[in-house]
Formats: sequence, structure tokens, C-alpha cells
Amino acid sequence: IKFNSIDELYNRLKPAFTLKINDLKRKNIKFITDKDIWIYLSKTKWSNTENLELCDMVNDILNIDENELISFTNNNLKN
Repeated sequence: IKFNSIDELYNRLKPAFTLKINDLKRKNIKFITDKDIWIYLSKTKWSNTENLELCDMVNDILNIDENELISFTNNNLKN
């Protein structure tokens, strides 16, 4: 699938973000947003990957290391 913009890709990934956010909320992690996940994966994983497919991105979202995400988000909030 080809996307015409980053916004189009982001919107296509929105259901995966929603699933992960709901999972985090069930674990009482309520301050993480879909934007936090997007920024974390964009900076730490996706920026160094070639030929990234939508299914890989969904997998990364759903299987994100929650402790690393929390640490990354907390560090970004301080800056």
C-alpha cells in the first residue's frame, strides 16, 4: 500500500493505536497517547528501517516495549 502523506499513514494505523492505548489503560497506564507511540516508534525503530510494511508497523505498535515507551515519553515530557 502506498500512502500519499504521513497523515494518511497515521490515520490508517489509528485502529492499532486505539487497541494499544486501551491495553495500556487496562494496565493503569493512562498518560500515553497515540502520538507518544507514533513519536517513539518513528524515532527509535522506523527511522532506521527500509521497506517497512503496514503489517510490520501494526505489529510494532501492538508489541511495543511498554517500559521503554514510558521511559521515552517521560524523558520527552521533561524537555
